[in-house]
Amino acid sequence: MISNCKIRILALGVAVSLQISTTSACGGHRVPDLSQVFAAARKQTGKRPIIVVPGILNMALVNSKTGETVWPNVFRCDDDLELPITGDPINSNDNLVATKAIESVRFLPLTPKVNILGRLLEALRTHAGYKEGDWENPAPDGDRDTFYTFVYDWRRDNVQIAQQLIEHISSLKKKLNQPELHFNIVAVSMGGLIARYAAMYGAADLPADKAPPIVTWAGATHIEKIFMFGVPNEGSMEAFTTILNGYSITEGVNKPKHLLRKLSREDAFSGMAVFQLMPHRQTARFLNQNLKPLEIDLYDPANWKLYGWSLAYDPEFRKRFAKRNTPDKTASNSLADSVLDAHLAKILERTRLFHQALDVPVAGFSPVSLLAFVGDCDATLNAAIIYYDNKRNRWVTMTSPKELRNSNGHKIAREEIIRAMYLPGDGRVTRASVMGENLEGSPQSPYQTSLPIVHAFFACAGHGGLQNNRVLQDNALSVLVRQSVK
Repeated sequence: MISNCKIRILALGVAVSLQISTTSACGGHRVPDLSQVFAAARKQTGKRPIIVVPGILNMALVNSKTGETVWPNVFRCDDDLELPITGDPINSNDNLVATKAIESVRFLPLTPKVNILGRLLEALRTHAGYKEGDWENPAPDGDRDTFYTFVYDWRRDNVQIAQQLIEHISSLKKKLNQPELHFNIVAVSMGGLIARYAAMYGAADLPADKAPPIVTWAGATHIEKIFMFGVPNEGSMEAFTTILNGYSITEGVNKPKHLLRKLSREDAFSGMAVFQLMPHRQTARFLNQNLKPLEIDLYDPANWKLYGWSLAYDPEFRKRFAKRNTPDKTASNSLADSVLDAHLAKILERTRLFHQALDVPVAGFSPVSLLAFVGDCDATLNAAIIYYDNKRNRWVTMTSPKELRNSNGHKIAREEIIRAMYLPGDGRVTRASVMGENLEGSPQSPYQTSLPIVHAFFACAGHGGLQNNRVLQDNALSVLVRQSVK
């Protein structure tokens, strides 16, 4: 007998598949024939090797004890994607391991497949003439014309993942007996933050004494260029929204749809990753009900308590958490509450330090260049509205547009709300965030940002489709195939 959870998932899965199949079509737009464009490149040898660093949700997670694929899993009804909440999020572990990059997903039988990384990897294999490499057993010619996909647990701390990336590269270079080898990195979304940290700091952790980080470019001994597809270099307000409400399959001004338990509030709260995708200190924007700016420190746990953000201060979740984690029913709930408080505080502090490390202005010449691939045609959330609801006697944080009354009782139309809350972007990451437009400028960058961006390419594509966009792939491959091993 099918459970109620699975029945809901079956019904919603059909709706999701229908929506994706109707909105992801090209609509008659002309796109380059990459097979013809790169006919000569496929025969060219000696191309610099590539490392593909996927983004959040882009890797399969499997239970190492049972062999069950927990992500992606359409019929997931249990909270098996959560990391244990122990008050020590940096060291929290479970039985899930990342096994492979997700090329495409079929929500239900007979429904269209949704492409994740497949077209990007296909472009490298089929059009640009790269073969897929094995990290553990690289071919003798694995130092050229080869791409390697870096697979990681996307729930975890980005600094730890960057350290793993450096370890993988160092080990691979030893196996290839090529100590001077440099790789180009093709990074998708959060993968770009991981790659940037690895390039700037190598395998170093964040400063233990909270001292300002010093960029060493230790990773530049491994990395030539980073190709960034929709990388939230200033963070994303959509990540903050996911922590509050769970992941929505819809983007931009569309009504949120939290389907298929893709990433629940519990999932987002338990790990570090979604928090580290939030807006950085200088770019986090909050407005009052008169659409005037509010100064709010997003890293301060006191603000999360005041405004009731996340599960940490959800009374019902606190009760459930205490019941699950306090075996002695006569014991006070204060111990469980303190664990939740410590969990949130440590995540926020780690996030602050991570953002601070990424935002250090780069002085002088940068040994690693960035190429940005940006979507800028979709309205993208840039600010949340916060106001006090006197009727319900609580603070409200508004992350999707709707008609609102200001402090004088006058209606503010939804269209005006949209103009205040949204900026051009790819539906999840603003153009400004990818380009680092609000970071301190640097003379070395033609884009007047501290990011060493040497080229930027723009297209009308949603966040999840940027890496699969043929126009952006054309631009990326044109640079990649000209990069020869030296």
